[in-house]
Amino acid sequence: MSADGRFAPSPTGTLHVGNLRTAVLAWLFARTAGARFLVRMEDLDAGRVRQGVAREQLADLAALGLDWDGPVLAQSSRASAYEEALAALTARGLVYECFCTRAEIRESASAAHGPAGEGAYPGTCRDLTAAERAARRAAGRPPALRVRAGGATVGFEDRLLGHVEGAVDDLVVRRNDGAFAYNLAVVVDDAAQAIGEVVRGADLASSTPRQLWLADALGLARPRYAHVPLVLGADGRRLAKRHGDVTLRELGAARALRWISRSLALPEVADARELLAAFDPDALPREPVVWTGAPD
Repeated sequence: MSADGRFAPSPTGTLHVGNLRTAVLAWLFARTAGARFLVRMEDLDAGRVRQGVAREQLADLAALGLDWDGPVLAQSSRASAYEEALAALTARGLVYECFCTRAEIRESASAAHGPAGEGAYPGTCRDLTAAERAARRAAGRPPALRVRAGGATVGFEDRLLGHVEGAVDDLVVRRNDGAFAYNLAVVVDDAAQAIGEVVRGADLASSTPRQLWLADALGLARPRYAHVPLVLGADGRRLAKRHGDVTLRELGAARALRWISRSLALPEVADARELLAAFDPDALPREPVVWTGAPD
């Protein structure tokens, strides 16, 4: 397996210093291994994508000294690949229509504690008859598509977290508005781009068993994972715009990178390329870091 890595933001808003810290880490993991580093825009949620944000995000990465290989891939251009993956799952009998609303799922899931845990989809539509499905469609309920995961337990070895495992519920692979779901798209794209190691925030570790289940079901190679600690605000919540001046526009690239370097126990630098010689993935801090403002 290669060490090729990627950073895959959603072009829905400005990247803050926590997002940028993850981007720097993903770049360092790949570049210090002599591997490719790719950028992908996860723009499947068309209703939330904002004009010009992707260009701004790329400019922020470049301002920190990050570079990437090849063109930037947009998920919105990949519909045929997702269609093919969905067809493969369907051919194996692993896909079914789900007519549940979000409110119904919340209500049912709160009363069900199956193998996939509290809040998991309880399988309400899994065994509907053809007549029951037809009646729901006639009532004007467009279906989402889910996979039959059956509460399988999937584990993996994370480079930073150690052994992680979780039960997989019947996740959505295509929404009822026709949009492909993130979990399907990310698995298909990581395989297509030959990503060998996914470096991303620790908050996404819980979704990894779902993605590995899909990769296995599609016969795709599993990447390795390194889920890095998050940046938190002083209130203990994941860093966001509500915590103040946390974007490159407000901080400036040099100040932001000095803080990122310090938070990783690395020399404070003004260009990410200066970190390559000092970077050791095994020496990374394992705990979340609290944002207290960037150095002057």
